[in-house]
Amino acid sequence: MGVLKGKTALVTGGSRGIGRGIAERLARDGARVAVHYGSNEAAAKETVAAITAAGGDAFAIGQELGVPGDAQALWTAFDAHADGLDILVNNAGIGATRPFATIGEEEYDRIFAVNTKAPFFLAQLGAERLRDGGRIVNVSTGLSHSAKMPDLIAYAMSKSALDVFTRDLSKVLGSRGITVNAVAPGIVDTDINAHWLRGDEEAIAGASAMAALGRVGTPEDIADVVAFLASHDARWVTGQWIDATGGSLD
Repeated sequence: MGVLKGKTALVTGGSRGIGRGIAERLARDGARVAVHYGSNEAAAKETVAAITAAGGDAFAIGQELGVPGDAQALWTAFDAHADGLDILVNNAGIGATRPFATIGEEEYDRIFAVNTKAPFFLAQLGAERLRDGGRIVNVSTGLSHSAKMPDLIAYAMSKSALDVFTRDLSKVLGSRGITVNAVAPGIVDTDINAHWLRGDEEAIAGASAMAALGRVGTPEDIADVVAFLASHDARWVTGQWIDATGGSLD
């Protein structure tokens, strides 16, 4: 408890799912957390309220990602609430709705704009705000190292690019003591998977069977790994892709 006291964190897509789990965990560890949302202000306010009720400190900032000027607008909103940053978690992301054979250019471009371009420029513009010894954690996916769901090829490609960004950015910022790592979830029980997972015992059983640990992941499973990477304990870990799939990869 309190290992992040005095630190300020920004979690993109922090209002729901994995992002909310990360925001709540970092706040529980003592960080002041900026909970970013793209469109669901009510969910962000609910997350902030939950953090506050638990004794933490948080504020919400809204900005759609994947549009021109998104990174600058998000940082402008952040600057109105905080002076400097210690932890940046690039969690916000979108999946593909169509497989290789039918996905169109507009959806393809949107996936890369949100999953790859936005984290790049958030980090670029955020670097001047990020204090020496800071942390950047990018939320990737197990699918960048596995072809178990080939219909999600565009999504996996966008996250693979994020993995390369993670590796190379660690070299760019390493001289300042800033670590950069990626955490790769497998199937996690969140709203984004609710339409096919929740309430379907066969789907749950199938998803659970993919993991060596025999269950579907939770936001807390991922948040705990992110919290470690955000802490002083992870000071000697950088440029890494961390498998947090519960043993779902071959």
